[in-house]
Amino acid sequence: MTQTNSQSRLPLRESPRSICILRFSALGDVTHMTPVVRTLQREWPETAITWIVGKAEHALVGDIAGVDFRVFDKTAGLRGYRDLWRQLRGKRFDVLLHNQFALRANIASLGIRAGLRLGYDKARSRDFHGLFVNARIPPHPGQHVIDIYFSFIETLGVSRRHMVWDIPVPPEADAKARQWIPNGSPSLVISPCSSHHIRSWSAEQAATVAEHAVRQHDLQVLVTGSPAGHEQALCAAIAEQAAVPVTNLAGQTSIKETLALLGRATVVISPDSGPAHMANAMGRPVIGLYACTNPGRARPYYSGQWCVDKYDEAARMVHGKPASELRWGTKIERPGVMDLISAADVIERLDALMESGATHTGR
Repeated sequence: MTQTNSQSRLPLRESPRSICILRFSALGDVTHMTPVVRTLQREWPETAITWIVGKAEHALVGDIAGVDFRVFDKTAGLRGYRDLWRQLRGKRFDVLLHNQFALRANIASLGIRAGLRLGYDKARSRDFHGLFVNARIPPHPGQHVIDIYFSFIETLGVSRRHMVWDIPVPPEADAKARQWIPNGSPSLVISPCSSHHIRSWSAEQAATVAEHAVRQHDLQVLVTGSPAGHEQALCAAIAEQAAVPVTNLAGQTSIKETLALLGRATVVISPDSGPAHMANAMGRPVIGLYACTNPGRARPYYSGQWCVDKYDEAARMVHGKPASELRWGTKIERPGVMDLISAADVIERLDALMESGATHTGR
């Protein structure tokens, strides 16, 4: 089927029998995809949904009912592709939402049989993405990632949105989080790290914010991170440098326990990373730390007013031009960029948030 013929079928006249979603990483992006899946479940309840996700991402969303998850291990090289294709052998889908345009995803899509293969518009395509799709979403510059993901199903013909995440929290994970943050305990969770090391925030600055949170707002402070060595070291440095009690949970929580912990926080501080968007999914306000990435595209969806935005300053420092002149989605991942965000910047947002009483988002 040619791209012209496939494009002419859109929007669909009736709900398809089956949809395959190719969005296997990362945690933040998979979190963004969740309300899209929830919308499909509500608007097209008879449509069978298969979702190809990564191993870590499966640990977060893999217990969502009514979805057939297939795990792709992107770290396994050729074996990972073969395992995925073996899982999909004999299956054919009416629609593939080719939602990830990286070369690895394009190769993975070779094992997915689908009549309609919907991908990105030309302006947002990379790594020969256009060779792996036969229809495209319309161009729409300046969109947030969640809005981009919704444009896939809007192109199919789904006009309503259901901004519902409802990522399951197992009782044992909730019980563990309750031990760390008891009912009624005002708390600040600082998640200072990103898998992109250069997006992580300064231990010294975070420690200063922790001290202010305790002394000014009587908040219990917890820091969290993955078992990765650099994340454990950064979280340990925050706990050591702060002149107030700080509970260091780095490397001690599963993904579901982290989700439960974030859901019990009064406020979360995080750079552009999975926990920022997981906290948003749990309805918590997030003070997002944005210098390397554009908050207009990648902020916690309901916490834009609380973000510290140094992206334009970073663009001028690194590229010598304002952010408005950069291609939408450009990352400025250079040493020193996150140092543009000071403790004073974050304290100002924390004070404003606490004064407003906005301890729940508008979702």
